[in-house]
Parts: sequence; C-alpha cells; structure tokens
Amino acid sequence: MFSTHQKKELGLLLLKLFLVVINTCIFRWIWFRLYAENLYIPFVTKGHIAVVLVFMAVYSLLARMYGGFDLKTTRAFLVFYSNVVASVMTGFVMFIVIFLMNRKMISFYPILLGMVLWSFAALLWSKPAVWVTNKIYPPSRTVIIYDNEFAFRKGLSICQQVPRRFNVVGTISANENEVVIVNKLKQMRVEAVMLCGIHSSERNDLLKFCINANIPTFIRPNIGDFLLNSAKSMQIANLPILLSQRSAQSPIYAIGKRLFDIVFALFFLVLLSPVYLITAIAIKAYDKGPVLYSQVRLTKDGRKFNIYKFRSMKVDAEKESGARLAAENDSRITSVGKVIRAARIDELPQMINILKGDMSVVGPRPERPEIAEEYERTMPEFNLRLQVKAGLTGYAQVHGKYNTSPYDKLQMDLMYIAKQSFATDLMICMETVKIIFLPDSTEGIGEDETTAEDHK
Repeated sequence: MFSTHQKKELGLLLLKLFLVVINTCIFRWIWFRLYAENLYIPFVTKGHIAVVLVFMAVYSLLARMYGGFDLKTTRAFLVFYSNVVASVMTGFVMFIVIFLMNRKMISFYPILLGMVLWSFAALLWSKPAVWVTNKIYPPSRTVIIYDNEFAFRKGLSICQQVPRRFNVVGTISANENEVVIVNKLKQMRVEAVMLCGIHSSERNDLLKFCINANIPTFIRPNIGDFLLNSAKSMQIANLPILLSQRSAQSPIYAIGKRLFDIVFALFFLVLLSPVYLITAIAIKAYDKGPVLYSQVRLTKDGRKFNIYKFRSMKVDAEKESGARLAAENDSRITSVGKVIRAARIDELPQMINILKGDMSVVGPRPERPEIAEEYERTMPEFNLRLQVKAGLTGYAQVHGKYNTSPYDKLQMDLMYIAKQSFATDLMICMETVKIIFLPDSTEGIGEDETTAEDHK
C-alpha cells in the first residue's frame, strides 16, 4: 500500500506527533485545572475542545517554524532549543487568547508552569527522537558532482556537517561526458546525489536521469536560480512564460511594511528604554568614550546612510586596521562590547534608522561601501541585494551567521527578495527570537581574514 519512502515519512510524522500530543495533554490539564473554571462565560464541551485544538495548532506551527521538527538535519540540542522557543512563544499566544476570553487580568503562573513542562517534555523527547530518525534514515551513499573547486568544497562541507544523512562514496567532475557520469552513478549504487555549481543545461540532464532512477538529488543553487524564483508566471499566446524583473513591491505591501516599521520601532524604543539607559551608562563608565557610533552603510539602490549602533569597540578601532569585519577574539572589542554584541543590544539604536526610513525591520543587512566594493570585484552580482531597503533582521541573519560567506548571504538575501510578503516578514521576525541566544550566530571571521570568505 505504501512505498518504503512513504513508510519512513509516516514513521517520522508519528514521532513528531508524539511530542505534540504529550504537550497538548499537559496544556489540557492546565486549562481544566487552572483556567476553565474562572471563565467570564463558562464553556460547554465544544468550547473546551476548541481551546485545546488551538493550542495544538499553534504549538505545531511554531515548532515547525523554529525547526523543532528538523530531526533529519539538526542535532538533538538544537531540536530541544527550538522546541523551548516554540513552547515559550506558544505560552504567550495562549495567555493572550485566555486573557481575551476572560475579559479580565488572569494569572500568568499556570502558563509559565506549562512552558516549563513543555520544555521538559522536549528535553526527554529530543535525543531519542533524533536517534530513532537516524535509524529510519541511515546515511545515504552520496556522490558529489561538481563544476569547480569552490562548489565542490561547499558541497563537501554540507555533507561533512550532516554525516548522519550523507556518506560520501565518491566525487565526479561535471566536465566528464554525461554517459560516463551516469555509468559511474550506476556502478557506485548511489542513494543520493549532490549537484554543485553545475550549469543549467548539464544539470537538467542529470536531474532527469536521477528522477527516472529515483535518486534523491540535492542541488547547490546558482544566483540565476534565485532570480527565477522571483519570476512571475503568465500565459502569452497560450504558452507559459516567466517574467523576471527588478523587485517592485506592490503599493499595498510597501505602505503596510512602512507602517509596520514605524509602529515596531516606536514600540521597542519605549519598551526597551531601560535597556538603552543601562547600556549607555555601562559604555560611558567603561572608557569615557562616546556611547553611540555611526558608520556609512548601503541601503536600497546603493544609497548611503549613517547607521547607528552602541559602541562595542575601542575608540578609533579602525584607525590602523581599516574597514574589516569583527574577528574571533577580536582585541578591538571592549568587555562591555562583548556582552552587548552577544545579546544583540548593540543593534538597538537602529530603531532610529528605521524611523528615518533608511532601514526596514526586515531586509538584507546593510553593508559598508568599502567591503561591498571588495566583494563585487570577484562577485559583481553582490549588488543585486540592493533591490530592497536594508533591514534590522533578515533571512541571512536568521539562517546564516555573522561569518557566513558573502556568496551564501547573497543567495539567502535573494531568497527573501523573491518571497517578499507580510507573511514572510512576520515569520522572519518570529524566527529572529530563536537566534538571539545562540552564540554561534555571532561568531566572528577567522583572524587571518579581512572579510568573510571570498567567492571565486
């Protein structure tokens, strides 16, 4: 009835559903014991079921969004951490829902108890769930087919970082004849293929073979692939056509995004005002230097503006070294700077840039003109990220790191530009919560590098 692949997927689904059901049962107990009896208007049975189902839906959605169910590719600790973030966010959502139903102030302690219990359930579930997933999906015999050395290193790095999924049994240069490549794949009894940096015509032929042979194929995309992602599908003369053009936001989206930016910036300027004050005092007390510093950055269409940050480095830190990204154990960073950079507090003054219209809440991170110029020498397409306004957070910040290579950041920025929408912006804002407390998301570049890794 089911294929082998479908049986594996069903097993994985049941594994995820187990955690959802456990946490839903915990919420049901909290609801009936601590909230249901104090409702403004008592519920009948259907009302109670609806509230429990709302919890199940919200938790499932947030756990999926934060990566709490990424059992195939994520280590157990990150699966657990993602579910903790999902538990906390779900708790806040359900508290608001229950508050609206009661029409009066209610105790937060039961929801807080729920957050602790849901997180504990995730702790007990994460490691066994990853172990079971590895049994269901053992490492696939993988061959990397590559066009150039840079693409090969990227593909190999992916396989090495996820050894639970990939067992590299060989590599093949795309310069070889297609018939030779196909014969090698057959001889190696390949279970998965990784295509890296291959031109579209050759890649299409290999894809056709892999699909016909039922071989899962992982593709390291080219810049052109992301440009096509934003293309508009249409019919002209009864034929399918893709229209690709420079990003142009709809008037409704542009107005809504700007209103959201203003409300967001004003809200957090007020809410976090104590944090602003404490940070300013700490910086001033440390070395008597200026609290803020400004730096020229690039935003939409290459326009330059002054970005504001809390100063985390020594005064005149770049007087001798010039423009370069922060390195691991960078001696220029002050003791106070290490703390505020780790907690992303140094970025908070950018709310002023958002109010001024220089930046948006969501968008590609603004780059320095000198560093952008250096990237463009070997990667001219780097300026494609300037199709939209720079952002406080973005797809590359959520899914990459500070030391992610410029080429990979560009690809992720183009993914965002291709999928711009209110839903995408909201999702990135919510996903940003997850990375705030992950130290590896702020890792510096190597000490011997001037910038992040170059694309060649």
